[in-house]
Amino acid sequence: MRGRPSVLGIVLAGGAGKRLMPLTADRAKPAVTFGGTYRLVDFVLSNLVNAGILRVCVLTQYKSHSLDRHVSTTWRMSSLLGNYVTPVPAQQRLGPRWYLGSADAILQSLNLVYDEQPDYIAVFGADHVYRMDPRQMLEQHIEHGAGVTVAGIRVPRSEAKGFGVITPASDGIQVERFLEKPADPPGLPGSPDEVFASMGNYLFSTKTLLDALQEDAEDPQSVHDMGGSILPLLTGAGVAQVYDFGDNHVPGETARDHGYWRDVGTLDTYYDSHMDLITDQPAFNLYNPQWPIYTHSGQLPPAKIAAGGIVGESVISPGCVVRGQVTRSVLSPGVVVDPGAVVQGSVLHDNVRIGRGAIVRGAVLDKNVDVPPGATIGVNPDRDRELYTVSAAGVIALGKAQLVQ
Repeated sequence: MRGRPSVLGIVLAGGAGKRLMPLTADRAKPAVTFGGTYRLVDFVLSNLVNAGILRVCVLTQYKSHSLDRHVSTTWRMSSLLGNYVTPVPAQQRLGPRWYLGSADAILQSLNLVYDEQPDYIAVFGADHVYRMDPRQMLEQHIEHGAGVTVAGIRVPRSEAKGFGVITPASDGIQVERFLEKPADPPGLPGSPDEVFASMGNYLFSTKTLLDALQEDAEDPQSVHDMGGSILPLLTGAGVAQVYDFGDNHVPGETARDHGYWRDVGTLDTYYDSHMDLITDQPAFNLYNPQWPIYTHSGQLPPAKIAAGGIVGESVISPGCVVRGQVTRSVLSPGVVVDPGAVVQGSVLHDNVRIGRGAIVRGAVLDKNVDVPPGATIGVNPDRDRELYTVSAAGVIALGKAQLVQ
């Protein structure tokens, strides 16, 4: 007797993430630290694994060493049961070229599909922060006989220019149009100030995806992108449907964090998403044991708040030692805040040290940054802009081991 449908997970993790510079100067975007102990890729992998999708290929390309290492050392599944999460670097199987786009990345990796022979393929992005149960999306996909189902989230029309925009038909499920990053996105029927934005998560019936990739590969005008090429192609063929992320429920969620999803593609959204973690009732709750986010933090002692240390509304990771004042901040493992130092509204990555009497406000400091005693970041805006990367909203960012002046 045949068991439940087989699903192969393909995670697209090959983007350069230039808008997150300098955090992506030395690593792929999905490998960027988030929430203290996690990497961005951990969120999509946790969602897939929690949903029972236990054979997952992570397609990588640019600056992928730390991402490959994290996936290989953290995401070890049961080989006895044939399960795996494996990084797959660009292999140039179709010639001496890099991936031309996300669709071409899958085309060049179709040996993975042929090996597994799955009924369905979940193609998910690697750089969003959210909880989702893909099984519920799969159930709708199977029930309605879709060729592809794309996850959509309602966002204000004013914020939709950076997303693929889905226009549903009158039944609310069939996709009537798919527009990739339109300048003037159409509103939803009955809610003209909202649109369905694509979350970058797709479920395909295997044959539909294989046929679409082949047709796209033969089109010299295509940009070979999942959102820009494959979705419009399948929408035109009448086999694309939308899944409303608002209908998705995961065990242990609260009314406040239900439906949370953030594209952390810029320094400002990356920073704002961290600020969502720190309140007593956070907009995104890391502390949900019924749908855990998995990662590996290393063998570190507990965090220590020493004499004179003050901490409020903050996430403090293992291995941290706080002797100064930390408020509204997220500290990754191994951060040290010396006496008299003040950290406010900041995100500090692994092994950052804040020297005695230093002040850090509204900043993101990558790993191994050493802030000397008495130094200031976030106090003098003009000086900060001369020395460091500063976002449109004023978030100050320092790259890995960058010198503080």
